[in-house]
Amino acid sequence: MKIRKKSIIYIIIGALTFALILYLEYNKKEALNWFPSYVAQHKIPYGTKVLNDIFENKFTTTLPVNVPPFEFLKEIDTKENTYLFINNSVSFSKTELETLLDWTTQGNTLFIASSNFEKELLDTLHLETKSLYGDEGLEHQFQHRLVNPQLNSKIKYQYKKSYSTMYFSQLDTLNTIVIGEVSNASGNGTDFETHPNVIQQKFGKGNIILTTFPIAFTNYFILKDNNRNYTAGLLSYLNNENPIYIDAYYKSGKKFYSSPMYIFLNTKELKWAYYMILIGALVYVLFEGKRKQRAVPIVKPLQNQTLAFTRTIAEMYYEKGDRKSIAHHKIAFFLEYIRSHFYLNTLEVNEDFFQNLAARTHHEAHEIKDLFSIFSSLKHKEHITDAELIKLNTAIENFKAKAHGK
Repeated sequence: MKIRKKSIIYIIIGALTFALILYLEYNKKEALNWFPSYVAQHKIPYGTKVLNDIFENKFTTTLPVNVPPFEFLKEIDTKENTYLFINNSVSFSKTELETLLDWTTQGNTLFIASSNFEKELLDTLHLETKSLYGDEGLEHQFQHRLVNPQLNSKIKYQYKKSYSTMYFSQLDTLNTIVIGEVSNASGNGTDFETHPNVIQQKFGKGNIILTTFPIAFTNYFILKDNNRNYTAGLLSYLNNENPIYIDAYYKSGKKFYSSPMYIFLNTKELKWAYYMILIGALVYVLFEGKRKQRAVPIVKPLQNQTLAFTRTIAEMYYEKGDRKSIAHHKIAFFLEYIRSHFYLNTLEVNEDFFQNLAARTHHEAHEIKDLFSIFSSLKHKEHITDAELIKLNTAIENFKAKAHGK
């Protein structure tokens, strides 16, 4: 009883602990998702939902493009339009890049905001890039500014969420206009570097604008302090009078989640309901889902009916008054008993037989002779009385009892 009570106490403590863990997990503040998705529908820090709202409210015509540029540009024939790419990394195939550059030479604008550019594009524009690292302090602060005096070029916009940033280490100075610069200055230090990170270059009849700072178009950067003015300055280089094609194909994140589990795992209540179902199923498997043993039927062993059969046969003989047959059967069974228990031959009953049987049965030789004398006298009688039959049975039973030490 004490062991059972102790087990119940442990189960209660375990259940309360588990409930407390679930409560704390459920009420825990959800961590921010800092994944750089650059998707227009995402409200996470590095999504571009705010930028998409700006396009819808401030620009005349913006069209999202959900297919590769090579496929999209085959179906249109436009001039003085803008194709905007914003992602952590934008990389085109050779044929795709050639198609984009041919489209640009017709008088269009190609605007790419990416931390990395493929070598073919950089070689075509005679550009090279390198990494600029933050200072050795704890802040790793970078300051961005636009060099155009009409865009408040003296204002610097800070970004502290990265240890490094890219810049253009080599320019085609004859054809390149620097739009923005970045420096790794922090605090009041004077030992810092300043490099161009936003450039514009004439290409045929059109223009190519490249920036190595795509984070400038994310929700986090735009909503931080007055950084929206920096983003607005970059967007001012776009022609608002003609359509702007905004790439939605080259994105690190997904616009649409095809997995049905996303709905469960992205909603706090449904997620915990899903977890509770899994935990309940596990508990069921552990305690109730085991293969239960079927009831084993009790098979009664076959009863030894030899004694009952013998009694039935004896009663039949007795009722008929055939006491002589009963006596002969009892003598025959007794001789079989001698053979099977004491391993003696009963065909020759002589003095040696009596001595050997007496040595094995705790009897005297004369006692055995008396018993066999009863057998001999009954065999020669025509009729046997009840008293003689009882005397025979008593003598046999007494012999067996003494032979087994009882």
